[in-house]
Amino acid sequence: MIEEVKQLTAEAAKASAWNALWTFPSIIGAALIIAWGAESAQFLISQGFALTMLALIQTLPEFAVEGVIAWRAGQVPTPENIGLATANFTGALRLLIGLGWPLIYFVAAAFNINKKRRRGNLDNVKLDREHSVELMGLLVPTLYMFVIVIKASLTIYDSIILLTMYLIYISILLRLPPHEEEKIIEIEPIPRYILTRPRFWRNLLIICCFLVGATAIYLVADPFLESMLGLSVVVGVPTFVFVQWVAPFLSEFPEKVSAFYWAKSVDKAPMALMNMVSSGIAELTLLVSLIPIVYSISRGGIYGIDFDWGHRVEILLTTLQSLLGFLLLANMSFRAYEALGLFLLWVVQFIQPSIREEILLVYGAWIILELILAFTKKRRLLAFWEFKRIYNKHIRKPKPS
Repeated sequence: MIEEVKQLTAEAAKASAWNALWTFPSIIGAALIIAWGAESAQFLISQGFALTMLALIQTLPEFAVEGVIAWRAGQVPTPENIGLATANFTGALRLLIGLGWPLIYFVAAAFNINKKRRRGNLDNVKLDREHSVELMGLLVPTLYMFVIVIKASLTIYDSIILLTMYLIYISILLRLPPHEEEKIIEIEPIPRYILTRPRFWRNLLIICCFLVGATAIYLVADPFLESMLGLSVVVGVPTFVFVQWVAPFLSEFPEKVSAFYWAKSVDKAPMALMNMVSSGIAELTLLVSLIPIVYSISRGGIYGIDFDWGHRVEILLTTLQSLLGFLLLANMSFRAYEALGLFLLWVVQFIQPSIREEILLVYGAWIILELILAFTKKRRLLAFWEFKRIYNKHIRKPKPS
């Protein structure tokens, strides 16, 4: 991807940019088809598992981009190439929380501001009890990122640990029950049509939604990224900025379409938020674990990636943002000032990259404040209690009598 950015001539960039006329709507259509499948599937399997499968399909372009960058870093293991690998996954994760989460709240508020609803519906996005599982799935790999920062390296052993975390998370989601059937009437027309078909056709339509959407994203992802790459060259976006912000934004575009499609409804806004959280979990575990694996294959042996201070700052900044995001959602709601705070901190570091170390202090101070409020019982971290209840009810085997 890096070489393509450098080698694209003005004429080639303009030619690629024109492809956006068909790749852009194609990606949107594919994302909506998958969203309909996931919205329908939550009544047959747990919503968390449906969203996890959705997130995996949606993040395929991001995995492809990171894989290419990691492969090239293995071929030419220079600090610059390794830095680009770090820039891509940290930028992707920070976009999800710093831009994606706030936009979900703002979209939900904008679409429902004129409707006759209670004031509380616009003040915060309320999460369901089962969403505590996703929140715990976000917390555990986030805490492990501190280990990676401290030891300043990413190895195959880290990949094994992160992959194990993800498998455990999936195994928990598989034990959760699907949504109740009486809620079918509340969903959008197309998923409702799918769910009211006979069992065979219902299941076939859901499978087709995932297969058709995934195939379309797979086929369109490369020309879509190329067309957006051409646009970036035409407007003069620097390579590092492209790798850290533009490429992740484009590769994460399918999940943003799905999330904003759900966010326009207050009732579906929590599902939209969990779609983003599920993507974050996939990237913290699967995406990060992919880097040393591809890097080692590219170099022809088992190699670790060592980080310098600049790389560690990027990873630490991403980790603190993720931890703060967890703490904000841990009371099972997402409020306007929290969305605005996350968004402003992301915008500041995007506009002024040189003050990222200062932003570390801001994230750290906010985290400490949230912990103080929790310990003084002025803010309850309900996610831990809700997860314990769900674990005892659905996951832990009952004691023999």
